[in-house]
Amino acid sequence: MGARVRKAVFPVGGMGTRFLPATKALPKEMLPVVDKPLIQYAVEEAAAAGIEEFIFVTGRGKAAIEDHFDHSFELQSMLDQRGKSDMLQVATSMLPTAGTIAYTRQLEPLGLGHAVWCARHLVGDEPFAILLADDLILSQTPCLKQMVDAQARQGGNMIAVMDVPEQHTDRYGILSPGFAHENLIEVKGLVEKPKPDAAPSNKAVIGRYILQPEIFELLEKQEPGAGNEIQLTDSMAALVGRQPFFGLRFEGERFDCGDKLGFLQATIAYALARDDMGEGLKTYLRDLAPTL
Repeated sequence: MGARVRKAVFPVGGMGTRFLPATKALPKEMLPVVDKPLIQYAVEEAAAAGIEEFIFVTGRGKAAIEDHFDHSFELQSMLDQRGKSDMLQVATSMLPTAGTIAYTRQLEPLGLGHAVWCARHLVGDEPFAILLADDLILSQTPCLKQMVDAQARQGGNMIAVMDVPEQHTDRYGILSPGFAHENLIEVKGLVEKPKPDAAPSNKAVIGRYILQPEIFELLEKQEPGAGNEIQLTDSMAALVGRQPFFGLRFEGERFDCGDKLGFLQATIAYALARDDMGEGLKTYLRDLAPTL
C-alpha cells in the first residue's frame, strides 16, 4: 500500500550530557556496545529493513560520526600491508555505497521534532523511517524490518510501542489506543510525557517510526510542547484521524542506551548473544552471582 520506505533519518544532534565526561569530546552515538558504536547498530538495522538512503541530522562535535562512515585510508592501508584481512573487513563493513548517505545540521537544540524537520528537503515527498540510536533493540528480526513489513500491509504511519510501568509514563510519548489485532494497535491519540494520573495508557512510543511526509507540514509550525521543545509526538498526534496510524508491538528486547544502567544492560545482553564471548561472560557472571 503506497510508496516503499526507502529513506531513514537519524537524529544525532544531542549533547549526551548524561554520559559526561565520556561524551565531552565523543558523540554519545559513538559509544560502543561491546565493539560497535550505537549509531552503527541503527544504520545496520535500517539497511536490513531495505533502507537505501541514510540521512543524519547532526550538530556541533559530531564529526566522528561522519568519519566513522567514511574511508580511513591510513588504517585500511596498514591492515592490508600487515595481511590482517579479517580486521580490514571489519573496518570497511559499515561503509555505505557512494551517494547513499547525507548530513544536515540542526543549528539549535530545539527538540526531536525540529531535528526531523531539518531533514525535510532530503526526505522529499515520500514515507520515511526515523531511528533513535539510543534505543537499541535485540531481536531475531530487526525491529525496523518488522515495522516496514507491517506498514507495507497497513499503509499510513507506524510507531514501535511497548508497555512501560505506569509510574514511568512521564518519560515517553504515550498512546491512546483503539482496537488491537495481533501485534498491531490502532493509535487514537498521542500525548507527550503525561503524568501517570493523566496518561491514557501505559503503551509507550520508543525510537522507531515510519511516517508520511505530511508530518513536515505540521512540524513547519514550530510550536514548542513539553520541555519547551518542538515535539515530534505533538505533530504525529495531529495526523491521527487524517491517515491510518498504528503502533507495532515489536518482537525483541529494547534497551535505553541513553541511560547508564540501560547501556550496561545492553552491553551484557549483546555480549551474551555473541558466539565469540557469550560462554566466557556467562561463566564470569555465574562466578560473580554468589558475591552479589
